[in-house]
Amino acid sequence: MIFESISSALNFVLDPVLNPLLNFSPIVGIAVISLLVAVFSSLAYKYFTDQDLMHRLKAEIKELQAEAKQLRDKPDEMMQVNKRMMETNRKYMMQSFRPMIVTFIPLIILFSWLAAHLAFNPILPLEEFTVTVEVKDGLGNTITLLTPQQIEIVSEANQTINGEEVHWTLKGEEGVYDLRFQMNGKEFTKEVIITPNKGNYAKVEEPQRDEIIKNIRINNEKIKILPTPFWNGWLASYIIFSLIFSLLLRKGLKIA
Repeated sequence: MIFESISSALNFVLDPVLNPLLNFSPIVGIAVISLLVAVFSSLAYKYFTDQDLMHRLKAEIKELQAEAKQLRDKPDEMMQVNKRMMETNRKYMMQSFRPMIVTFIPLIILFSWLAAHLAFNPILPLEEFTVTVEVKDGLGNTITLLTPQQIEIVSEANQTINGEEVHWTLKGEEGVYDLRFQMNGKEFTKEVIITPNKGNYAKVEEPQRDEIIKNIRINNEKIKILPTPFWNGWLASYIIFSLIFSLLLRKGLKIA
């Protein structure tokens, strides 16, 4: 309940600002957001640190690194240089700590919004989708899915557990609904949102505290943004764009 209240409050604040970006392609939306965050972070580093000191420390670290390379055959002297370099690095990190505090909470809030709006495509009206119940045990038990009349169960409503997952195929009219799963006198519910609106989908995973059923999952299609080899979700794209924008901004603003 507390998490849901915080999430609703964050959506109330961020939706009017960021929802217009959902009208564009995901790559444009994530690029714009990454640029805005990079500008905010760069300005925080510029004005919440002593840049003169940061530049001096950075130059000293480079000199010490070069000196350490020349002392590879003199381990005792190299150890002394490494100690000085560690102390200089510590001072540099202490300077970086303040802007990290300033940017940490806004970034966590933003990441929560992105995960709730740019991770999956919505389920479209009358489009078939699947719902999955993950089970710990219970072979031979029957799970029954009950839906509102606006949602049609394309597969069988009654499913027998014969593995680690049980699946149903559904389709329905636009709206917000509760799916009800009944087994052994117990009932579990999972919200589903059917809509053509981008960035509007129910929580995909719903972990359960039960000895048999451990999770209920709506299988929304994941949004693929940049075609990275192993990871193509919003976070990978955000990291790539942020690195590019941050490097350019730091160079342009002469941030240490």
